[in-house]
Amino acid sequence: MRKLRKDDEVVVIAGRDKGARGGILRMVGSDKVIVAGINMVKRHTRANPNQGKPGGIIEKEAPLHISNVAIFNPDTETADRVGIRIEEDGSKTRFFKSSGEIIE
Repeated sequence: MRKLRKDDEVVVIAGRDKGARGGILRMVGSDKVIVAGINMVKRHTRANPNQGKPGGIIEKEAPLHISNVAIFNPDTETADRVGIRIEEDGSKTRFFKSSGEIIE
C-alpha cells in the first residue's frame, strides 16, 4: 500500500515551490508524482496539423520526487506524515502520524 495516492492533497516541502499546496494528478512510476499547478515548466512543441495540435510554448506540470511532498492534514493545516495500520480484519488503513486520525 502506498502512503500517497492520486487525489491526495499535498504540500511541497523542498524545492523552488516550497510551501505550495495542490492535489496529486497522477503517480509517475513508484517514486514521482505530478501535482496540479506545481513545478510548472515550459515545453516547446512543434505543430502537428494531422492531429490538430498547434505549436508554441506550452506550460505543464513536471514530476516531483515523492520525498519532496508531504500529505496535508486539514485539521492542523500543516504537512504531516502517513502511517499504515493493519486492522483486525486484515485490511490496511492510512493514518496521520501526528493525530492518529484515519485518512479518507
